[in-house]
Amino acid sequence: MNTMTHKGYTARIEFDERDNIFVGRVLGLRVMISFHGETVAELHEAFAGAIEDFLSDCKEQGVKPEKPASGKLMLRVPPEVHGAALVAAQASGKSLNQWATEVIQRASRAY
Repeated sequence: MNTMTHKGYTARIEFDERDNIFVGRVLGLRVMISFHGETVAELHEAFAGAIEDFLSDCKEQGVKPEKPASGKLMLRVPPEVHGAALVAAQASGKSLNQWATEVIQRASRAY
């Protein structure tokens, strides 16, 4: 997956062959923010502009801009998965939170 970042926001980039343009979509937000450009330079400029517009709109409306992640992750997993993860964490001498963070970091690097 091709991505770019601006001010802590990440966008997925794809090439639209039909229109011969790069298209981006900001990830991790409830609101959809998209942008496009014919060149990489235009794409970077459009992405920065889209984020700046988003932040400006939030300020005008008096709302705190949504961030892609708060650092809190609530998961519901089957009890046997929870138990196996707890045993794996304890076997490695880590808390479940430390262990899960490392596992998620490794898994997310593939993207």
